[in-house]
Amino acid sequence: MELILVVVGAILVTAIAHRRGFEPALMIVVVGIAVSFLPGFEAPELDSHILLTVVLPPLLYSAALDFSFPTFLRNIRPILGLGVGLVVISAFTVAAVSSWLALVPLTFGTALVLGAIVAPPDAVTAVAVGRKLGLPKRVMAILTGESLINDAAALALFSVAVAQVAGSHTFIENPFLLFGYSAVVGPLVGAALGYVTLWIRRRLANPGLETVQGLVVPFAAFITAEELHASGVLAVVVAGFVVGNGTLDAGYQTRLQERYVWNSVDVLLEAFVFAYIGLHLRFVLEDLREAHESLVEVAIASAIVLAIVLAIRPLSVFAMFGRNKLFRHVETRLSVPAPERGRGALGTRRKPPGKWRSRIDRRTLSWQENVVVSWTGMRGVVTLAAAAAIPATTIEGDPFPERATIQAIAFVVSVGTLLIQGWSLPWLIRRLQLSRFNDDHAADREEEVKAERVVHAAADRVLAEFRDNPPEGMDPQVLAEIRTAIARHSEDVEEMPDPEAPTKRAKVFSALYRDVLSAQRAALIAERDEGRIEDEAVRAMLERLDLQEAGVSSRLESRL
Repeated sequence: MELILVVVGAILVTAIAHRRGFEPALMIVVVGIAVSFLPGFEAPELDSHILLTVVLPPLLYSAALDFSFPTFLRNIRPILGLGVGLVVISAFTVAAVSSWLALVPLTFGTALVLGAIVAPPDAVTAVAVGRKLGLPKRVMAILTGESLINDAAALALFSVAVAQVAGSHTFIENPFLLFGYSAVVGPLVGAALGYVTLWIRRRLANPGLETVQGLVVPFAAFITAEELHASGVLAVVVAGFVVGNGTLDAGYQTRLQERYVWNSVDVLLEAFVFAYIGLHLRFVLEDLREAHESLVEVAIASAIVLAIVLAIRPLSVFAMFGRNKLFRHVETRLSVPAPERGRGALGTRRKPPGKWRSRIDRRTLSWQENVVVSWTGMRGVVTLAAAAAIPATTIEGDPFPERATIQAIAFVVSVGTLLIQGWSLPWLIRRLQLSRFNDDHAADREEEVKAERVVHAAADRVLAEFRDNPPEGMDPQVLAEIRTAIARHSEDVEEMPDPEAPTKRAKVFSALYRDVLSAQRAALIAERDEGRIEDEAVRAMLERLDLQEAGVSSRLESRL
């Protein structure tokens, strides 16, 4: 009953926030904190493993479904830099500073547990804010891709650190081999489940059953990979990539239905997670008061860790992205154009890029984009769930060292980044005039025009093939009428044949119409995968085609 009330309250606050123009996640956290201090209030308790298993997989899966794998590969360098490199840097920096401080008695091992917990940003809020305010599409691609893999790196590091402190045994003792095993087996599990899902869908041919089956996939991928001691996060992400790439084989009803279902699931889970965060503040403080005589030292340590987390991301972003820009500027000033088969002034040999390397986007971000990316480090569900997952005792039965302290610091960092960065990020985006809604309408319209040209060209090719190879035994005038109606992209559904009369004309019309739509969708995906059209414009056009097919089909069915 308590969980239902939390969900209902979170949805209510979300609705109010939308009406007032506030960020829902921040409003929910603030209201949750206020409610936690009401007399007699008892926060709902969930096992940390349940929280990770129930909340994290569907959020990651939904993001992967809507994210193009070629777009992920084009931005693989910044995504890996932020999603893996920055997580490791943040964890070890927090561990080094926390173990050096004399404020709280943390060894390097326990401090590394803390570092792994606070290292992964929760990009859900950042992506939501960016989408609402119109961040540039490449920035959105980088942030979304980072959110898909940073949890895997952090949770793998967390497992190793906890095992070292608690004295427990991991599946593979060598941490580097364990990380490699997890990073290889997890994606294999996700890919296998993804292809099995597509195989089953082709045989179901029922939108309702296909949607229900899709809801099971992220949980199955996560649990199966975790049972094999691999990365459940990577399994979910790869399964989402595979299923998302194969949705064109499904019917339009399945695609439209899944799109709205997953959007509702995202809203529900995000509202619940942030409400759960806020409602536990008072109880974290009570646990800490029992473990320490004074909260001042823990508060100072929490503030220091929060400052490190806020500072390490901008420094790392500059080191990763600004350094490359600086090197290119120096090379441009000091080198001369190199011959096709020779060496340049700096002694570098030009090599033609390989097939995969040529697809990687090597453009540098502007300084405004770097600033925004460096300020999108809000912590969330993974940080709090991992903090709650710290075992109560070691393998010998002793209390886990400084468990309450680590959990309190993690809570302060999570709430602090949400409030500080979450409140200021929209203002920062507007201040830097980085929103596409300010000055990029022309660019957006250009991408829409590209998508329209692709679908028109695809339709023309199918219609030309139909004209050159018409079905036998049909009047040429009827064939011309069919071509004309299809060419109008079914804008006038009255042109559709009457389904009550299953004539050869109706069959030919229906088959040609499906061929045109199939060719248009395939052409759009091909152009997106080659990087010639932005992913967002392709998704919008695919939805338009689905809605168009739904409208025509609905009109036909209504005549029956």
